[in-house]
Amino acid sequence: MARIMAIDYGRKRVGIAVTDENQIIANALTTVHAKDVFEFLDNYLKKEEVECIVVGEPKDWQNKDSEAAVFINPFVKKLKKLYSDLRIERHDESYTSILAKQAMIDGGLKKKARSKKELIDKISATLILQSYMETRQ
Repeated sequence: MARIMAIDYGRKRVGIAVTDENQIIANALTTVHAKDVFEFLDNYLKKEEVECIVVGEPKDWQNKDSEAAVFINPFVKKLKKLYSDLRIERHDESYTSILAKQAMIDGGLKKKARSKKELIDKISATLILQSYMETRQ
């Protein structure tokens, strides 16, 4: 079975999470600079089999596209063009950053560790992936 990948795309950083090969567990993978995301994906997809990429879809409190859609939608369009053989899906990412911060607090991370935005992005991608996997069951 191939992995599922989730992307929490931001202007500066991109959080990435993947499932195990049996698509049971969502794992934080890494955070990369937005400018390097396609290079990272090219390298990763050469080594690992991925059947679907899930990209976080930010919504506002009225369930409409948030302001972030302005830079995420072009990213998704390019993703679909470059990786046309992969299924690309969108999944609601509402409140994942807040949930990621709370998960770090609940996990006992010190304030200094919680301030690392790279960690928040990785955890957010993992939460998007976990939520996506739960909706498929």
